[in-house]
Amino acid sequence: MSNPWEEISLDDYEKHMSLDSVRQLQALDSLMKEQFAAYPVETAAVMGVAGGNGLEHIDTDKFRIVYGVDINADYLRAVSQRYTQLSEVLECLHINLINETEKLPQAQLLIANLLIEYIGCGAFQRAVLQTAPRYVSCVIQINTDAEQWVSESPYLRAFDRLDEVHHQMEEETLSAAMNDIGYSLILKETYPLPNGKALVRLDFKKNEG
Repeated sequence: MSNPWEEISLDDYEKHMSLDSVRQLQALDSLMKEQFAAYPVETAAVMGVAGGNGLEHIDTDKFRIVYGVDINADYLRAVSQRYTQLSEVLECLHINLINETEKLPQAQLLIANLLIEYIGCGAFQRAVLQTAPRYVSCVIQINTDAEQWVSESPYLRAFDRLDEVHHQMEEETLSAAMNDIGYSLILKETYPLPNGKALVRLDFKKNEG
């Protein structure tokens, strides 16, 4: 059976995420600006790149290559069309992060925003080990209502199958999983959202030695 993310239209996803009652697209855009600027790196991998929200913040003087990784080929086509100005730097990779992590290239910075919830900690650990970054910057969603982790919206039906792959993610669980593979937490920031949810950014650095 296909992964639910292969069937969700980019239009439905982006319209839902940008609603005034959700505002996650806007929050993630400003977060990615900070993530791209935060560390002295010249290669990065954005896992779960979707339609490329936030990629306009890639500094082509700083980055030699940025990989945009997603399971949905239509999303990647949209990214390539939207960001032609990044064609010298941006490389889109069609990879299923649950069972194709061996295809991932190495990069100094790994960005994973609202991704780990859909692949689980084990798959994310494998992705990190394969990519071998010095820095990992993640955003997870904290929910006040465990039953309704997808915000109410006119586009809700588009996400019906996500229950099949959704893993509720907690800060402690992710930090422990990263510690297990040699990464230590170096930053935590919380960003409240309009509907009682919050985004939490957790950055990790590879332990020396």
